[in-house]
Amino acid sequence: MDRKTKLLALVIVILIVLLSVETYDWQILGKSGNQGSFIRVACVGDSITGGTAYPDYLSILLGSKYVLGNFGLSGATICLESDNPYVSTPAFNASKQFEPQIVIIMLGTNDANPALNESNADFIKTYSWLVSQFQALESKPKVWIVKPPPILANNVGLDGGYFAQNIIPDIEQVANATGASVIDVYTAMIGHSAYFPDGVHPNNDGSAAVANVTYAALTSVG
Repeated sequence: MDRKTKLLALVIVILIVLLSVETYDWQILGKSGNQGSFIRVACVGDSITGGTAYPDYLSILLGSKYVLGNFGLSGATICLESDNPYVSTPAFNASKQFEPQIVIIMLGTNDANPALNESNADFIKTYSWLVSQFQALESKPKVWIVKPPPILANNVGLDGGYFAQNIIPDIEQVANATGASVIDVYTAMIGHSAYFPDGVHPNNDGSAAVANVTYAALTSVG
């Protein structure tokens, strides 16, 4: 095999690897067998969803009648001008293909990046469109949008003040505009800095607390 052929083979291998990453089978928590026999719950979000134990704890709380799909993606934003807008990711498509009956969306934390402040004018419009995409699914899911935990420290480059003054009120407006129900993790986690070692991501105790608040909201209505 000459050098040119070897190089071509290497390029093909790299492309296959990248394609595999793009078509990653998003984590399904809980049940095996025919998913059609369970109530399907899609957890949509950023690293607070995709990189913590919160969905695992929620799956346990929901019990044997539910199957939970974790479609969280690190760094995801509502903002379309970021490097990772959720609506442009494979996770978004996978979450819709899951045909959920319940959708829990926890996004907005990464939109408190100071570099995005001037780009957040369309936050409400974009988030409302995202919600409408789930509401239009044939599975007719009930959509919940979460007010994420407060940003308690600037250790990961996010602005807690901007988050509190702009993102949280905007999420409330999205709920009003779309008719989606709200899960208020934000208020419940104020004063619990021990749950968030880096100021943003919950540890195991924090993940359990987020799951408890979420579960309480889900089960407070019929």
